[in-house]
Amino acid sequence: MDLLLWRHAEAVEGSPDHTRELTDRGRKQARQMAAWLQEHRPRHLKVYASPTLRTRQTTAAFTDNFQIIPALGPTGGVSDILAATGWPDARGAALVVGHQPALGRLCALLLSGAEADWTIKKGALWWFTNRVRGHETQTVLRAVIPADFA
Repeated sequence: MDLLLWRHAEAVEGSPDHTRELTDRGRKQARQMAAWLQEHRPRHLKVYASPTLRTRQTTAAFTDNFQIIPALGPTGGVSDILAATGWPDARGAALVVGHQPALGRLCALLLSGAEADWTIKKGALWWFTNRVRGHETQTVLRAVIPADFA
């Protein structure tokens, strides 16, 4: 399975939090990463997004075919992402467009074996895959793409 974690692009400050929209810079970040994803996307990709406006706008730069999962919102956690995607046992690939701190905590868990407060910059994408070698399941970091490198 492939698991892609995309933090929403830059959004305006303010409240209410769920209705914050992307800035001009954020829209550019989302378009650039969406173009990179179009070129490199894994096959059989399912796309999941938080219900916030900024995540839906980020996701829409890539596709209109995505599922909104309330548990992926700003208060969601690592277990919510794992439940939504079926990592690591599901087939195909999943792209989650979500928030800190859950995305960073999941990256820490996948790479170090423990949740920690790692930071994922706005608009960045982390791509993991899992494989079996011998009888051992391994997590592999395939790519980390900052928004300004896409």
